[in-house]
Amino acid sequence: MASLLGIDIGTSGTKVMLLDEKTGVAGIESETYQVSIPRLGYAEQNPDVWWEAVLCCLSRLREKYGKCYSEVAGIGFSGQMHGLVMVDADGRPIRPAILWLDQRSTKECNDLNERIPEDLITGSLRNRIFTGFALPSLLWVKKHEPEHFAAIHKVMQPKDYIRYKITGMFGAEVTDASASLMFDIVKRDWSYELQRMCGFPPSVFPECHESGEIQGRVSRECACLTGIGESVPVIYGMGDQQAQSIGNGVLSEGTFICNIGTGGQVSAFCGQPSFDPALRTQTFCHGIEGAWTLYGAVLNAGMSLKWLKDNILREQSFEKLSEMAGEIPSGSEGLIFLPYLTGERTPHMDTAARGMFFGLHLSHTAKHMARAVMEGVTFALRDSMEILEQAGNPCSRMISSGGGAASPVWLQIQADVFNREIQVCRVSEQACLGACMLAGVSAGIFKSLEEAGRRFVTMEERTYKPDKERAAVYESAFGKYRELYRRTKALL
Repeated sequence: MASLLGIDIGTSGTKVMLLDEKTGVAGIESETYQVSIPRLGYAEQNPDVWWEAVLCCLSRLREKYGKCYSEVAGIGFSGQMHGLVMVDADGRPIRPAILWLDQRSTKECNDLNERIPEDLITGSLRNRIFTGFALPSLLWVKKHEPEHFAAIHKVMQPKDYIRYKITGMFGAEVTDASASLMFDIVKRDWSYELQRMCGFPPSVFPECHESGEIQGRVSRECACLTGIGESVPVIYGMGDQQAQSIGNGVLSEGTFICNIGTGGQVSAFCGQPSFDPALRTQTFCHGIEGAWTLYGAVLNAGMSLKWLKDNILREQSFEKLSEMAGEIPSGSEGLIFLPYLTGERTPHMDTAARGMFFGLHLSHTAKHMARAVMEGVTFALRDSMEILEQAGNPCSRMISSGGGAASPVWLQIQADVFNREIQVCRVSEQACLGACMLAGVSAGIFKSLEEAGRRFVTMEERTYKPDKERAAVYESAFGKYRELYRRTKALL
């Protein structure tokens, strides 16, 4: 008997899954933390907070599932993408990590988008430079914190730091490296041309590997801390979007995943490095060798609902907000929400975009606001879905994932807004499951991801089907939603 650990380093918390090779999920533990906002437009986290969260989760799994935990035979990773972690020669973080929703590098992005040749952007990067990605964040550090830049030994992404804490080895893998915007998407290796252009020493970028390769084994120090055997193999792992794809059993083209977490994404599995010619989406390497993922990104998905809960509808749980939203008819009786609270990526790629409630009336209540936020986020995700299809990726099946898949009300909104049938995976933490599955293949426990998927990936019996009348209401509201950005942009 063998078991696997899947560690997911999220923006709002860390989750760790213990997966039994025969019986499935033995247990999942989580630990939450906050995003630090030291200044308007900044978003940071201390990498050691992630590590403490991992240790807490592992300790509880060890206590609750001792026998299964003692049989761990492989460790995989998933994590929030784009963030910048910088460590010194002793492996210590030089400063807090700059996260994916950080906006401080707007000027650096504008400069880069003007300086970088278009053939490099469309030929190798296949992504527009945008705030929150590691490239402009590192350039910002170089300009504004030269003492920190000079102290860099290695640059990495969030889950790479946790893997370093477990193995004692530095390394990078293709999904997160490609999401740094310092990467040749087609060649699946660092873009040394771009690094030179920005004045970055190549030595600070770890050697890059495929996600499923084994980096090493659990270090003696980590074994003492966690009780995991020193001989246990540790794979490089992957970004949360790619892990979620595998955890939902999406191993070929034709299925879209709609994820509503802190941010939101609609993603498609691609057998080639497909991209939107207008660069309104992102193309990154997949955790499966020889594959890529194309997705549209919404910066504030679940974050919009959290903002509403924390600042306006205080003392309400997310479950209560969902219940409240369910009492209001589709379209929120004319109330429309734009979720651009920290700018927006797809489709606008605009750091200056701002959110709003439009159409407020005396008859509107807190319940209307809750539903309007859910609908507005889903409208933003529909923008992404349509662009992915326009880029030559037809959608024959749609799976909902993340916190948005925990709300039946939000799932029905998705079905009606997208005018598609929506499925949901039985295992709620698909990123953790995907990390376990890839680790299991690498460790020789499963022959293939397809075999692992047949064992562990099943869909809920209930599917959410679009209603013609509600879909018609949303079609009209979606047109107004799109016009609002265009008509108000000049006022900001």
